[in-house]
Amino acid sequence: MRLFFSLCFLLVSNIVSSQSGFEDQVMEENIQSVRLYPKTAEFSSQLNSPSIPLHSPVPLVLEFDDIAFEPDRYSAVIIHCNSDWKPSGLKSADYLNQYNEFNLNDYEYSINTRIPYIHFTFSLPAVTKSGNYVVKVYRGRQEDDAIIVKRFMVYNKQLTVGASVVPPGNTSDRKTSQQINLNINYSDRELIDPMTNVKVVIRQNQRWDNAVTGLKPTFIREDRSLLEYQSFDGSNTFTAGNEFRFVDLRYTRTRGQNISSVKIEEDVVYAETTPDQARANQAYLEYLDINGQYGIFTYDKPNHELESEYVLITFNLKSDPLPHAPYVLGALSNWGNRPESQMEYDEKMKGYKATLLLKQGWYDYQYGLKTPYGHSLKEIEGEHFQTENEYEILVYYREMGSRYDELIGYSVLNPNKRRL
Repeated sequence: MRLFFSLCFLLVSNIVSSQSGFEDQVMEENIQSVRLYPKTAEFSSQLNSPSIPLHSPVPLVLEFDDIAFEPDRYSAVIIHCNSDWKPSGLKSADYLNQYNEFNLNDYEYSINTRIPYIHFTFSLPAVTKSGNYVVKVYRGRQEDDAIIVKRFMVYNKQLTVGASVVPPGNTSDRKTSQQINLNINYSDRELIDPMTNVKVVIRQNQRWDNAVTGLKPTFIREDRSLLEYQSFDGSNTFTAGNEFRFVDLRYTRTRGQNISSVKIEEDVVYAETTPDQARANQAYLEYLDINGQYGIFTYDKPNHELESEYVLITFNLKSDPLPHAPYVLGALSNWGNRPESQMEYDEKMKGYKATLLLKQGWYDYQYGLKTPYGHSLKEIEGEHFQTENEYEILVYYREMGSRYDELIGYSVLNPNKRRL
């Protein structure tokens, strides 16, 4: 176990203050495989966004592992936020029908795994208001001692959102980017001063780091109760990127796809990915992926959550030295926010390496360079308009005199859906 903890990643920085807005974070190295999703019996539900309609019969479920021999006492609180992820003016009693402190008592021990862990499951309580929310998990009764912060959305669909992916208005971006045009029909909900009180957010592949915000309607057609967003200034444009790479960690007794080696020790399992090459100068290749997400699954044992091993897997990227060290991107690294996702150059391999601790399953990932405007995929992965991406459109509205932003429109756009 001493070997494992020496290789585990460093402690993540403290929780984002309410002044700058909440972000998804895991604050302790022993907390792993944190997922929040609308749970159904289907494996694919793990890949879905934590976005549900108000009064949904399908609950949002938070799952995570605590790498420990004995369970700690954890509690959770639900926080309502405005569209900018800062706490709203609502009190707990305004959006919950019960006391806003929940003990996480649903846990189970891992079964015969080399690295022992305790698997926690928490079904989030139903809320009575639409909008953005945060679930914060903390130790004991000390709310300031947070270990997990996860964002989720609850929408009350009162608008019709039409969306399409089109070539960007800027000709130079047409081969590398995707523009999202919107039409919002508000005939079923009266909107006062929509230019000011309506806020639209678009995010790509469940990412927040490159989400588009601050869009203003290009046309307001009051006679048809229609808002049109069809900008030509690039404000509603995303770089299209490339299809995600993947590793198959569903096995430990044999090598899955894109795994070059697996080594089983008494207290840990090691794995190496097949060395990757840059794709920036290659033609676009269509294949199935899961848009940067991951799912816990194993073929070795029947109980995926309790019998899956944790694997120390090293990602390998063959490359000449780059201006900056690349990052391993995807939900597996919280889109580059886990410290160990930053790669280091290895002279012997003539490329970059990064080692992450991952539970058995299927993982999508890419490589990117950090810039002041987020991670850039262009230099390593390339960018192609044909790339299949998933977009979520969230429409918020602040009623005159209200204390919070309602989420009254939600739509998922994936016109060329190809999923494993």
